[in-house]
Amino acid sequence: MNKKIALAFIAFSAFAGCSKKSSTGGGTPEPVTPPPAIEAAVPDPAVMFQPFYWDVPAGGTWWDHLNGKLDSWKTAGFTALWIPPISKGQSGQYSMGYDPYDYFDFGKYNQMGSVETRFGSDAELRSLLSNAKAKGFKLIADIVLNHNSGGESEFNPIANSNNWTKFRPLSGKFNRSYEHFHPNAIHANDEDKFGGFPDLCHHSDYVKNWFWGSPESVGRYYRDSLGFDGWRFDFVKGFSPDVVKQWNSALGGFSIAEYWDGNLDLVKAYVNASGSGAFDFPLMYALRDALNGSDLTKLDGAGLIGVNPSKAYTFLANHDVDEIFPQNKLKAYAFILTAEGTPFVFYKDFETVVDQSKLNELIQIRKKFAAGTTTKLYSSRTEFIFRRNGTPGLVTYINNDVVDVQRKVQTTWASKVLKDYTGANPDITTDASGFVTVACKANSYAVYAPK
Repeated sequence: MNKKIALAFIAFSAFAGCSKKSSTGGGTPEPVTPPPAIEAAVPDPAVMFQPFYWDVPAGGTWWDHLNGKLDSWKTAGFTALWIPPISKGQSGQYSMGYDPYDYFDFGKYNQMGSVETRFGSDAELRSLLSNAKAKGFKLIADIVLNHNSGGESEFNPIANSNNWTKFRPLSGKFNRSYEHFHPNAIHANDEDKFGGFPDLCHHSDYVKNWFWGSPESVGRYYRDSLGFDGWRFDFVKGFSPDVVKQWNSALGGFSIAEYWDGNLDLVKAYVNASGSGAFDFPLMYALRDALNGSDLTKLDGAGLIGVNPSKAYTFLANHDVDEIFPQNKLKAYAFILTAEGTPFVFYKDFETVVDQSKLNELIQIRKKFAAGTTTKLYSSRTEFIFRRNGTPGLVTYINNDVVDVQRKVQTTWASKVLKDYTGANPDITTDASGFVTVACKANSYAVYAPK
């Protein structure tokens, strides 16, 4: 719906000298001491994928299109798919699903001007979900809890006015009236509302039961009958964090909140209050400002991954924001695909915008090497270097300069041959203390790990 790593990097200064093109780093030789300890942590294979964008082609073909792409996405290494809202919206065959009318109509009933949704029929959705599960994908349901659309007009005695709050969906499930929206006898409003849409009241036991409490609830049906493994919660600024906490307590599964804000303190507070993970908007904005504005020091101390990486879902684009990295997107992907947090790749980036072979390469690097906590090794306006301290671990070098660069840094590996797994730079060998000079081509990135 149209609606900033920062890494909790341990400050580290054990590097000496620098160069652009010809310098070798220099400086006083370090004593031969053991390199930093390697952590027992191993790579997390999770790489998630958003297989839609705003205004995908209408006409009911999208579910079949995705079904035909599953094998290639499996080969690429994606482990989970974020499915757009599956239910019938007020806009019927033109709806992207963020104007929900009938939570149980997936393209089966003739209402809101169509039988199928924009994406396809009930049968085509079920085929997609079944095939994706069979191929080992986890499925993320896009859940819109804040508001509804498409109801009939009825008189609300609390508001003393007529509102569009009478919902009688053809599925026969989750009928609603003014009592279930704001204002009502419980209270006049909650945290926020979205535009002019009728705003659901989550203090209503009836609403809570239909969303997650009862055996026939939306959440239980999506989990038990359709096979969803987790949730992406839309516009969570619109209601209390306790709503998501209650949903997750009742239904389980992994949880990702769309708390759309670049303020890290606000996103962190929401995560703490709800217990949910969240999209790392602060990191996205930090990467944008750092790369587009040529000041990579902006990555110091930014992002949810810097304070709570296990709850951070990193991304560079989605259906709402897909044009903020016009020139630096591949470098940004090198960052999030080797950093902490759980990364998402956006459909348009993978299929059309970014070099797919390079994305595939970064995904495989992540799965093989990206493990453990993070230590920042160097940052400047044009360079950023960090290492992952797990097994086997890696060193990522981002260069936003127009010339080739190199830096002497300390790794966790003593007397090891390291390979740049992007293939851009020659092999190098660390000394007995783990020090080595890493190189990076102009306006590019490199990722080193044991050969």
